[in-house]
Amino acid sequence: MLRPKMPPQVARLVLLTVAIVASYFTARHFLVPASFGRYGWYRADFLNELSATPTTYGGAAACADCHEEVVAKLAKTRHRIVSCECCHGPQGAHADNSSQKPPKITDGMFCIRCHAADPSKPEKFPQVNPAEHNAGEKCVACHLPHQPTEAP
Repeated sequence: MLRPKMPPQVARLVLLTVAIVASYFTARHFLVPASFGRYGWYRADFLNELSATPTTYGGAAACADCHEEVVAKLAKTRHRIVSCECCHGPQGAHADNSSQKPPKITDGMFCIRCHAADPSKPEKFPQVNPAEHNAGEKCVACHLPHQPTEAP
């Protein structure tokens, strides 16, 4: 019985496909870090690298040294117990060198970290459901961060 002969163009396509798949798996073996996939789609060694990076906080006293007017305004609001760096992030470099400008907070979505509705919070604590309360809008469009009960 005669075996059917494979057309040459099909044989070339099969060889090309095998070569592409083999080169993909070879490259993947050498290029993907060993810790990738240990915690899902994540490179696990990054946790060690991130924890080795020093985070320096300036502290509330350093903020008060230069920003007395903001601290004075904040002392009259409910946010008086919230550290500046809760919203502005670690500012140790800015506290050490005031010419280094801190990043400006323009999205105003830090508010949601504390004020997202949560049944475990006290009833009198101001809470909003971000999906319903001006969905898609920035908090700073209606609220001043340092005086949240006042309109901008």
